[in-house]
Amino acid sequence: MTKSVLIEKVSEKVGSLTRKQTEIVVDTVFDSIKDALIRGEKIEIRGFGNFKPKNRRPRKARNPKTGEKVDVPQKRVLHFKVGKALRESMNPK
Repeated sequence: MTKSVLIEKVSEKVGSLTRKQTEIVVDTVFDSIKDALIRGEKIEIRGFGNFKPKNRRPRKARNPKTGEKVDVPQKRVLHFKVGKALRESMNPK
């Protein structure tokens, strides 16, 4: 699903907002989530899942083509843990 499809579905579901207004709402939600993650905060959406920034330690890697050792610097990555309700709906018993 792309962002434009999401905007279209939300606009259809709400009905009282125009497509442009719905786009502003969706952009605001995504910008708020992005800003919180940049600040290092955890995002919890009940029934969907959690987004949490984590730090990867620096490490030594190997270039597979040359076999040369390479230093990989520390970096922040995003970790997603699926929520119980979504996990159960994707894997019914």
